[in-house]
Amino acid sequence: MNTIETKIYYEDTDCGGVVYYANYLKYMERGRTEYLLGRGVSVKDMMERGVLFVVNRAEIDFRSSGKYGETIVVKTWIAEITGVSILFAHAMTDKATGRLIVESQARLVCVDTTGRPRRLPAEVAEKIK
Repeated sequence: MNTIETKIYYEDTDCGGVVYYANYLKYMERGRTEYLLGRGVSVKDMMERGVLFVVNRAEIDFRSSGKYGETIVVKTWIAEITGVSILFAHAMTDKATGRLIVESQARLVCVDTTGRPRRLPAEVAEKIK
């Protein structure tokens, strides 16, 4: 599991001071990127090698509202690895209270530079298990 924190700024919210729903996708992306980096996998390096990851599916269950000024703790882990995909799971909570804000998942598929599915490189699979 990997954990990051992100402060909720005014720009992240709607007119009511509540996190705009699409911004949770950004928090998920940050969590996944840091998860991989923490295990020695650089998305940039993979791109330069012609190995890309695309989101095939994303699910978000909103449990409560993140609000302007709060700090969200984003926990990220891998729920499943297949030959060509990684299912990342996320839980986001308010740092001050521990209140659950979001539970989410995103399946990323490994593709080549033409967009065709390809096997997840063995060294990547080994590092992120």
